[in-house]
Amino acid sequence: MLASYRRLFAPPGTVAFTLAGLLGRLTMSMTGVALVVLLSERRGSYALAGTVAAAGLVTGAIGMPLMGRLVDRYGQARVAVPATVYNAVPLLGLLLCVRLGAPDWTLYACWAACAAAPNLGGMARARWAHLYRDDPAARHLANSFEQSLDELCFMAGPVLAMVLCTAVAPEAGLLAAGVFGSAGALLFAAQRRTEPPLADRTPDRRHGSPLRIPGLRVLLLTFLATGVVFGSTELTTVAYADALGHKPLAGALLALVAAGSCAAGLVFGLLRPRRAPGARFLSGVTAMALLLLLPLAAGLGGAGLALLGVALFAAGTGTAPTMVTGMTLVQELLPRRQLNEGMAVAVSGIVIGISAGAALAGAVAEHAAPGTGYWLPAGAAALALLIALAGRRHLRAPTAPSAERESGRVVSTAR
Repeated sequence: MLASYRRLFAPPGTVAFTLAGLLGRLTMSMTGVALVVLLSERRGSYALAGTVAAAGLVTGAIGMPLMGRLVDRYGQARVAVPATVYNAVPLLGLLLCVRLGAPDWTLYACWAACAAAPNLGGMARARWAHLYRDDPAARHLANSFEQSLDELCFMAGPVLAMVLCTAVAPEAGLLAAGVFGSAGALLFAAQRRTEPPLADRTPDRRHGSPLRIPGLRVLLLTFLATGVVFGSTELTTVAYADALGHKPLAGALLALVAAGSCAAGLVFGLLRPRRAPGARFLSGVTAMALLLLLPLAAGLGGAGLALLGVALFAAGTGTAPTMVTGMTLVQELLPRRQLNEGMAVAVSGIVIGISAGAALAGAVAEHAAPGTGYWLPAGAAALALLIALAGRRHLRAPTAPSAERESGRVVSTAR
């Protein structure tokens, strides 16, 4: 396994941008748990925590494709640096508002303003797509590796956030997330030699939204439902552990979900793709829907945290193949000049789903018995499967380069 993945790092600079991106991506995995713990401790409401998180995720989902379009137009470093500096301001504002007991609306305003965070995962995948543009097998391996890195962040991030929030102060997790995210993004932007050159934007050609491609619309809706799985699982697990009197262990339970997905992603990357990406995507969504019945059964049955942890680990193994193949489809469906924007659109679907899932799970956690909230991820996964099945004929990458894709040739740009 190590030898297979080691070959990805033959080009100079790949290790540097990978490590920087890994540090920066800790933010996304830490902020959800850190915000829930902070507001539940300081304001005493899971519902408030869920809706504040939803407000930030919705604005982030709107801002992310806009940021992706700017990256495609001006380059990764020229956009990521000012966006990172800006994003630190409302984050600090939120911490001050909580500390000073400001009205609830200030929390929504500050968190909603955190909408310009660079999409480091998408930018890293764009770098791999450029480096291995003529090697589909290496791109599959790189996408699997990036998904495993995402899951590694979601293994370490929640645990770290919970430790900081419970052992240091409720604000410590969110503050650390901001520091890691800013440092990682700035270091990532500094790796200029692996940054993809800008695509040639022909003046006489209109460049519409990537959503004009039917396949991307199907992926967006499927990812939206998948985001509901993530958001509702996260908040339901925190509330379930709290109901059993073991709230500090919630981070470890969420890490088990990510561990299952990380392991599945690494193994999936080693498998030689034999079917079309669309068929592999349908198989992944089907497996995800079936495996999410396990935490539902554990939660409704009043299982202890050990049994629930096993169920969550198993459920996590169904997400990585779905996400890896989905991102591969995005890269194959879109022209290179819209790659960052297209991946940002896909991720924004997940983000919107996470916000909806967190808000719904917060309400369920306050008004229903522990474990009832696991109906939400199970139902969302079933919905994702129905969407993918309904749109399966659009999940086919072009068999030959069209004029549209050929116009995505790259040109050197002044730095």
